[in-house]
Amino acid sequence: MNTILALSGVVIKEMYRRKDFYVLFVLTALITIAAGAVNFFHDPKIVRYVKDICMLLIWVSALLVAIVTTARQIPAERESRTIFPLLAKPVTRWQVIVGKFLGCWLATGLALLVFYVFFAIITGSREQHWPWLTYLQALWLQWVMIAVVIALSLCVSIFSAAPSSTTTICFITVAGILMVGGHLNTVALRQSQPLQNIFYTIYFLIPHLEWFDIRDRVVYDWGLVDWLDCLLASVYAAVYAGLFLLLAWLGFRRKSLNT
Repeated sequence: MNTILALSGVVIKEMYRRKDFYVLFVLTALITIAAGAVNFFHDPKIVRYVKDICMLLIWVSALLVAIVTTARQIPAERESRTIFPLLAKPVTRWQVIVGKFLGCWLATGLALLVFYVFFAIITGSREQHWPWLTYLQALWLQWVMIAVVIALSLCVSIFSAAPSSTTTICFITVAGILMVGGHLNTVALRQSQPLQNIFYTIYFLIPHLEWFDIRDRVVYDWGLVDWLDCLLASVYAAVYAGLFLLLAWLGFRRKSLNT
């Protein structure tokens, strides 16, 4: 465990030494400025529009940082050839996979925390309303969803030729799941065989990332999600993240580091 924590610490330090953190900081500032400009309008509904835009930016930014950061972990180690002394310590390949995952997940979590704290302070100061538990649920559900995305990106990076291709594949996959994944069962009903079975199979196999999206509850103040549902969603995310990490480890174990 000490080895895994040491590897994750290196990933966190690397991320915040690069431009990722500064991009997040600038985006956070822009979000707060946009939310703070609400009182230039005299329509109370404007607050909801700004909150909706802010939450969308938070989701896009978190996915961007998570995928880009994870996609370059293993390829960068191979390219710089630092993977050889790392594995000679000795450090097992499973520890490398878990350490990289944990580092990317914690780093993205810290970035999400910055976003949500600024978002809560600014919108709360305008609305005089502080639904901290709703924000906490939104933050947690998004963070456990990011765990699945990071594990998926790490898995793809093992089999991909370059970080750019990993990033492209993961963005297309995640965007497809978020936008149409939840509707595949409906689409399947309108198809003939064997397409119907294919659509149903895809629907039941993919991780439904859209289930973790409770932005509407934050924007429209719909209240809390049942805590049991949050627990079940967390277990669901842990299962898929664990599966992708297992696939990443199997691929990494068989892969030649010279290629």
